[in-house]
Amino acid sequence: MRNTISFRIADFLQHYPPFSNFPQNELAEFSQEIAIVYKEKDAVVFDMDDVPHSHFYVVHKGAVALWNTHDDLVLDICDEGDIFGLRPLMANETYKLMAKTEEESILYAVPIEKFRPFATKNQRISDFLVESFASNTRNPYSKNHKGQLLGDAIGFHPDTAGARLLDLQAVQYSKEIVASTTTTTIKTIAERMSEKGIGAMLIEKEGLPQGIITDKDIRNKIATGKFPISTTAQSIMSSPVITYPAKLTVTQAQMAMMKSNISHLVLTEDGTLNTKAIGILSKHDIMLSLGNNPAVMVKAVKRARTFEEIKPIRNGVQNLLRGYLRQNIPMALTAKIISELNDTCTQQIIHLALQKMPSPPPVKFAWLAMGSQGRSEQLLHTDQDNALLFEDVAEASFAETQKYFLELSRHITVGLHTIGYAYCPADMMASNPKWCQSLSGYKKMTAKWITSPGPDEVLLSSIFFDYNRSYGDKELVAALSTYIFNTVEKYPIFLSHLAKSALMNPSPTGFFRQFLVEQDGEHKDFFDLKQRALMPLIDAARVLILAHNVTGISNTWERFEKLAELEPNNIEIFMACSYASKALLRFRTKQGLQHNDTGRYISLEQLNKEEKMKLKRTFKTIKEIQELLNVRFMVSRIR
Repeated sequence: MRNTISFRIADFLQHYPPFSNFPQNELAEFSQEIAIVYKEKDAVVFDMDDVPHSHFYVVHKGAVALWNTHDDLVLDICDEGDIFGLRPLMANETYKLMAKTEEESILYAVPIEKFRPFATKNQRISDFLVESFASNTRNPYSKNHKGQLLGDAIGFHPDTAGARLLDLQAVQYSKEIVASTTTTTIKTIAERMSEKGIGAMLIEKEGLPQGIITDKDIRNKIATGKFPISTTAQSIMSSPVITYPAKLTVTQAQMAMMKSNISHLVLTEDGTLNTKAIGILSKHDIMLSLGNNPAVMVKAVKRARTFEEIKPIRNGVQNLLRGYLRQNIPMALTAKIISELNDTCTQQIIHLALQKMPSPPPVKFAWLAMGSQGRSEQLLHTDQDNALLFEDVAEASFAETQKYFLELSRHITVGLHTIGYAYCPADMMASNPKWCQSLSGYKKMTAKWITSPGPDEVLLSSIFFDYNRSYGDKELVAALSTYIFNTVEKYPIFLSHLAKSALMNPSPTGFFRQFLVEQDGEHKDFFDLKQRALMPLIDAARVLILAHNVTGISNTWERFEKLAELEPNNIEIFMACSYASKALLRFRTKQGLQHNDTGRYISLEQLNKEEKMKLKRTFKTIKEIQELLNVRFMVSRIR
């Protein structure tokens, strides 16, 4: 008689690596050895420095956070299908993190001794383990680990840099200090830098760090003629120098450089300017470190051979996001990095989907990200909004061509769903024939919206007009954009309708500047941050940039910054809108990460006074930009 429980375990595991590489009969046999563990919310699965259990874990339902309790820092969130607690078993060391449930969870406990024989004889499983849990390089084809397995090859010493998370990994820095004084000439400094082959010179006074001079300083200040080469170090050095203690992790060093927009950090005995320098750390030093930095993640995504292999990397992007927000990295830079990583994931999904097709694409095509992803503002895991644009074909070939691209789109949307993007509830996805069209088809559809702008047409255009090319032919997308902007120019009444729609979003506050919350439904008494605060700014930026016929900018704060350039007389309000849009997105992202949701609905009771005040400051800007729209587009005359 078949073991029903083990059969269900095997049925679940077969969808996730490395178990997806097991032969079906072996997985069914092995699943009989797996135990089921139930944990309530906030239950500790294992703690830092605990002796490792005899098994590792797979999340069946729920979510488990991995914490560095020394720094009170969440380094990862494991959800359905994710593995955790494996590396200490392989490295023969205690747990370096605490595993704690984020919600009620069911875990599968996999015995390592039973698992080892299966992994030893299966190279794909070996590669996956080396990639994800041993080297931390995310590279299954690493020459350093190829052909070596588990206990006999992956028993890394704790000091091995590649075996640790960047948040725990100490930086390796140059301890050979090359310094000059404030009165040394730049000519002498340049000669010494060339002689020593270094990119920066520390400037000291009485043995303490006073400033730093880099190659860039010499290029920008000496080679340009701003200062003579005979000038002294004090004239061009960057001062005060930014110092940190030597006990700095790779992640902290990255964040420090990004936050201050510098390429070198000076490490001192106590981390202040009051003690001697003991080392200098450069961006190059950090790039040589192994770990989950954005460049490494991009390479890992491009090496993925299945949708499932991209999922843990995509989850890692959220961990980067947590770190960037925690270190207060500028939102524009944070969004740019996360969006680039999201686009890379999408591009690899499309590449893999194309391999599933029976033949190459019949004509040129482009994949369009819409909505928040199209604006490079999709930082959290939200639903899909996408479209596929293909080259015009003869009428007789249209049905067959669209059929091909619909099949391709279905593969892509399934892949995006696999890595964490929910399906769009309104089916605004390329797998829907309405959003899988030829260039002529989209021209016809958008022309109808612009020339006959009813409520539905304006709503659709407000989502579609924020598209951005994620993959495919640039000229096709440029042709569509040019057509849309030219048509809008011919029918300016459309802008008035779009402005009217932008003013339909309810005000963030009511009498006495009190937050207006939802009156009923699932989110009763919650504040809708997206609809009441973010969308008014997003909608305003869209209609104003369309009015100026500016193509190629879809991001909200970049649109406002461009508008400030185009309209100097309104620079104050447009720059305020730019700041407000970034501040609100940061706030929403923090809320979403904190509550493991989209961050849209906010419980005001959980906000402190400072957070409420910051929100209210942006509301004044929203009111001002809506007043500008009302006057400029004469919205009150539209019926």
